Amino acid sequence: MGRVLLEVLVPFLLPFAGYAVSLALRRRYPFVLAAWSRGPLAVLVVSGLALAILALLSVGLFGPRGHGDYVPAHLDNGVLVPGRMQ
Repeated sequence: MGRVLLEVLVPFLLPFAGYAVSLALRRRYPFVLAAWSRGPLAVLVVSGLALAILALLSVGLFGPRGHGDYVPAHLDNGVLVPGRMQ
């Protein structure tokens, strides 16, 4: 669960961190609310969403595949056999 959250949250938050670093390098205090107006915030949200979608697509296309096939739960001689990967 933690890895899944990191795969989405880190790419989404990267533009915000980059903007905060650029504000700090320009010697503007990045934690002032006026620095985060609608224009830059909208661009950051859209670019963060685009990066998160690209990260999900890349993990889905190039990530490790599951090992084996899933066998669902079934009854075997009257005994419930739980589902498993085979």
